[in-house]
Amino acid sequence: MSLNRRETCAGSRAPGIRKTFTVSLLAMAVHALLNPALAADTTATQQDLVVNANTDSNSTAQDKTDYQVKTTRAGTKLLLTPRDVPQSVSVITQQRMQDQQLQTISDVLKNATGITSSQDDSERAYYYSRGFLLTNFTYDGIPTSMGDSWNYGDTASDTAIYDRIEIVRGATGLMTGAGSPAASVNMVRKHADSKEFTGNLTASYGSWNKQRYVADVSTPLNESGSVRGRVIAGYQNQDSWLDRYRKNTKFLYGTIDADITDNTTLSLAYDYQDADTKNPTWGGNPVFYSNGSLTHYDRSLNSSADWTYYHTTVRKVYADLVHNFDNGWSFRLNGTHAENTFSDKLLYTGYLSLPDQDTGEGADGFGSMDRGKRELTSVDGYASGPFELFGRQHQLMAGVSYSRQHNKTYSSDGVTDQDAYDIATGDIGVFNNHWNGNIAEPEWSDWYENADDVIRQKSVYTAARFSLADPLSLILGARYTQYSTNGSSGNMDKNNITPYAGVVYDINDTWSAYASYTSIFQPQTYRDSSGHYLSPVTGKSYETGLKSAWFDGRLTATLAIFRIEQNNVGEAINGEYVNNSSEQAYSATKGARSKGAEFELNGAITDNLQMTFGATRYVARDSEGRYNPDQPQTDFKLFTSYRLPMLQDLTIGGGINWQNRVFEDDTAPDGSTQRVYQGSYPLANLFARYQVSKQVSVQANINNLFDRTYYTYMNNYVYGEPRNVSVSVSYQF
Repeated sequence: MSLNRRETCAGSRAPGIRKTFTVSLLAMAVHALLNPALAADTTATQQDLVVNANTDSNSTAQDKTDYQVKTTRAGTKLLLTPRDVPQSVSVITQQRMQDQQLQTISDVLKNATGITSSQDDSERAYYYSRGFLLTNFTYDGIPTSMGDSWNYGDTASDTAIYDRIEIVRGATGLMTGAGSPAASVNMVRKHADSKEFTGNLTASYGSWNKQRYVADVSTPLNESGSVRGRVIAGYQNQDSWLDRYRKNTKFLYGTIDADITDNTTLSLAYDYQDADTKNPTWGGNPVFYSNGSLTHYDRSLNSSADWTYYHTTVRKVYADLVHNFDNGWSFRLNGTHAENTFSDKLLYTGYLSLPDQDTGEGADGFGSMDRGKRELTSVDGYASGPFELFGRQHQLMAGVSYSRQHNKTYSSDGVTDQDAYDIATGDIGVFNNHWNGNIAEPEWSDWYENADDVIRQKSVYTAARFSLADPLSLILGARYTQYSTNGSSGNMDKNNITPYAGVVYDINDTWSAYASYTSIFQPQTYRDSSGHYLSPVTGKSYETGLKSAWFDGRLTATLAIFRIEQNNVGEAINGEYVNNSSEQAYSATKGARSKGAEFELNGAITDNLQMTFGATRYVARDSEGRYNPDQPQTDFKLFTSYRLPMLQDLTIGGGINWQNRVFEDDTAPDGSTQRVYQGSYPLANLFARYQVSKQVSVQANINNLFDRTYYTYMNNYVYGEPRNVSVSVSYQF
């Protein structure tokens, strides 16, 4: 028995490029085992699906519950099936985010294939892929520079406003221009796409008094439904496993989509997100006691003072115009203006003097007040569609983009003894597990400017997918970027051409082999301890592998082998900060190399079983040895969702994340360098959802099921979250 699909990505009026995907015997065996009712239906052996290139999605009810999408513009901006993209692509859909309760971009990245993280304190997190820091974040394809060492709330953004999160691992110069070879994360916003009044309300309660309320409402704004509106609003309030910690967030997202003509749609949107934290930590807790022994604290210990806080606000305005031509071509023009602000008052402890093992006393500390604003204005326009050459049909994409980003930050030092960074914490037992945060504020210095810089990118880019033969396609592209920075940290101009080449060969109806190459170019917004920008990162990225697709593309698999070579990569300097502020200082490495392999299986095993399984193994080294040794070089992530065939209203699932041993070279009290290890560990989680009625569902989630104790940061110890539970109720109308 076989299940076939015909698919065209060339437009409704063009002849198109057709492919037939035949389910392999292994996949059919699994399918039949887990869904015998479908296997017995020998009459429905063929199903045709035609996808119009003018729309990025033709969603059905089935598609909305899948963990995979059938087409994407990730990687090249050409509308392709995931199998036809010559790079590793992961898509986190709405259903996956709902099942696993991935409520922030940070949650998504921590559970995505090939991504690892470093949670430096209670508020700041950084992400890595294939050994390198991930700095490429785009919103509907518009890049945002993420090199700043302050957290502007980007990864804390709530996922309720996004339709899906797309992650392309490896270099993505065609999409982002200047960027990291690690990966690129694209957040695709929700639109007002319903011509009927609909929506849902969700309320949840969980560990540490976490309360969350979200409303998502769509409605037509005129009788025909050609003008539609959507509002998504949410509020969240929570304590933490950390003593005295409290955080509340709120967000509001509104969009209006208007069909100006049958072929033209205009979308306008506004996004507001605000987060306020009381008693946040800055950095972690000391690794050593004053006698040189390794420390061990309660996970609940919060070394911050009761006067500390962290506040971020994000405001964004979007405009998006899409026109579909009758010949299969489409044009898209989108723009955004974003203002991200932050302010904080923080306490860092154990910088020069370490605590006594018996009393917990003796640690020094210093305070910092910081404030800053990042403004981003971006415009991106491109056209894509089919064309014929030498009797075959191909695809072409071409576009231009412009972005201007202004970063401005200030600090005030809270020290009474500039030499010792001492604010009289030495006689208070901050690290005796009885610390209550009761300490007087330091005397604050005058505000001084940390940075006032403008970053501009002007780009022209193009890519073409050539059908060389029925089983063979070639993607060629390039992006020309004019990059400049001007401001307090110095002036820099850099022009660069980033080439892109990829080839895909269809071995049979199910499997394809692919290979891709691109160069790397990334002017860095990291600075050394004196405040100067590091030289741009340069290098090369290679990837080859196998891809497959079953069940009309609802289930995909990728096996990738990669190699990345680059120079001048910014690496954090242990214990050093830019001009003694809270901004981490970096140095440029002489050369870094990463090579390894990745595997991902994602999508619908059957109509009832959804699964994501990802595994990564790489080796990253620079001239001094292992590169970023605090990041695991082997990890796997599994998550499943299974709707019981005999009780269709009940869905159960769960997963496990595992990583291998990591280490960090830390400075001991005697001045020597000691290597501190953290062993491998798994984190397991479970969920269950019951559909009480057509409108009402109840869901329960458990994270860190076995309550494993682990560190998310080893330069100074930061604990990961203990076991926690949540229960949510959703009402659909």
